[in-house]
Amino acid sequence: MAVPSKNVPAPDLVPVRRALLSVFDKTGLVDFARALASAGVELVSTGGTARAIGEAGIAVRDVSDVTNFPEIMDGRVKTLHPAIHGALLSIRDDAEHRQAMRDHGIEPIDLVVVNLYPFEEVRRAGASHAETVENIDIGGPAMIRAAAKNHAYVAIVTDPEDYASVLNALEMNQGALPFDFRRKLAAKAFARTAAYDASISGWFAETLAVEHPAWRAFGGRLDSVMRYGENPHQQAGFYVTGDSRPGVATARQLQGKQLSYNNINDTDAAFELVGEFDPQRTAAVAIIKHANPCGVAEGETLREAYLKALACDPVSAFGGIVALNRALDEEAAEEIVKIFTEVIIAPEVTEGAARIVAAKKNLRLLVTGGLPDPRAPGTMVKSVAGGLLVQGRDNAVVDDLDLVVATKRAPSEAELADLKFAFRVAKHVKSNAIVYAKDGATVGIGAGQMSRVDSSRIAASKAADAARAAGLGDSLAKGSVVASDAFFPFADGLLAAIEAGATAVIQPGGSVNDKDVIAAADGHGIAMVLTGVRRLRHSRRLARAARTPPRAGQ
Repeated sequence: MAVPSKNVPAPDLVPVRRALLSVFDKTGLVDFARALASAGVELVSTGGTARAIGEAGIAVRDVSDVTNFPEIMDGRVKTLHPAIHGALLSIRDDAEHRQAMRDHGIEPIDLVVVNLYPFEEVRRAGASHAETVENIDIGGPAMIRAAAKNHAYVAIVTDPEDYASVLNALEMNQGALPFDFRRKLAAKAFARTAAYDASISGWFAETLAVEHPAWRAFGGRLDSVMRYGENPHQQAGFYVTGDSRPGVATARQLQGKQLSYNNINDTDAAFELVGEFDPQRTAAVAIIKHANPCGVAEGETLREAYLKALACDPVSAFGGIVALNRALDEEAAEEIVKIFTEVIIAPEVTEGAARIVAAKKNLRLLVTGGLPDPRAPGTMVKSVAGGLLVQGRDNAVVDDLDLVVATKRAPSEAELADLKFAFRVAKHVKSNAIVYAKDGATVGIGAGQMSRVDSSRIAASKAADAARAAGLGDSLAKGSVVASDAFFPFADGLLAAIEAGATAVIQPGGSVNDKDVIAAADGHGIAMVLTGVRRLRHSRRLARAARTPPRAGQ
């Protein structure tokens, strides 16, 4: 049964005569407190916040003077008191509430300014269990939720970025705050505590290795509002979770237009792909279009890798995303800017390369400071009607798999290197996925088809198109190897690859018809390697996996 309403209408304007300030992030605190005091607002504060205000020469009353009870237990208990929460939760137009306030000497609080212990940052830094627990804020969320619930009478501020708008609203309304303004602040406050609690519950699920907790929560902070989503009639915003995994969310944008919804989705796909390649071993480049690779290659230099990747499908590469696993250098930059490119993302960039890219003012250049670890765990989330699908990140790496040669002929050393390369790429191609590769480069990619046979034929067709574009007689698929992201249910998909010229194949295996498929491979003298690991990819929606040392309390 729901709690009955007092059915008291909220006043439009509430004068702000008394404010409680208790913040960990003290950005802009002193200036904000001084402006409030100059407007005649009495300031009540706690611990380090009170010290910062007092040392600035601003009159402030310690919360212990209000509660008549000292802060105890290293500041764990200071605002959890009826004198505070009664001041926040009282319905001022209710006679019983007013009488209770008089009986207990409770003075109303009209404005609450609170931000929280840095749990998300401490978690992201990988602090100890005890240190992380100590940064779970209790009093802060309690005050935020109390003030937000009672926004009919109390304004709650949780973000220093809102200080200016609060002062402007006070000035515009002769020292009062309007109901609609208070309600918007309350909405933001509840969202903040929800994201905070989501991070805490996620940390517990991680540390306890709970695969399927009874309740799951995911939170994020708005990073940017976009002009539109996947299509112009859709609204979109980009929310960051706080996960420190290098990528588009953590990158510095050095130049170019604002990233669009599709830019972010495609750039994430591109950078996750090149993260599969060790930069100490090889230079790697991925060119992505509509979240699918249209060319991937490795080489001695980024320039070599880029040109090999571009040769796979130069038509689709136009207007694509280019990701690199090493610092973008001048030689690679000169080649990339020769065709229209939406985004370049790399761990670093040289000064010379940055100057070259700067000539294309609309080209976005992102620098991440590192590469994503393909072996790291994480959580993938996809929304469906009425629910969320949640799974672990596909962090299986082909170098760690026990590969089994299923055919009479084993692959050569060169074929095996290309098979591993192709299987790395197939992991990042929408299913059904077929990838032809040769000499450390894709030569044909078939993606997103309902039939694996169709994917194989499309990839072969792409390889033939690339050969014609390069002025070569034979299809690039001749003498290549092929990777399939899932087993061949029948031999037809394999036979299409053999017909295109593939000499070796890598696939998960596991079909009831494996014997027939292997027999077909043996009948044509090609080598087949089984991985035992499937690579289906139907969507790309990444949520969190986060873990900065705490400082003294608020």
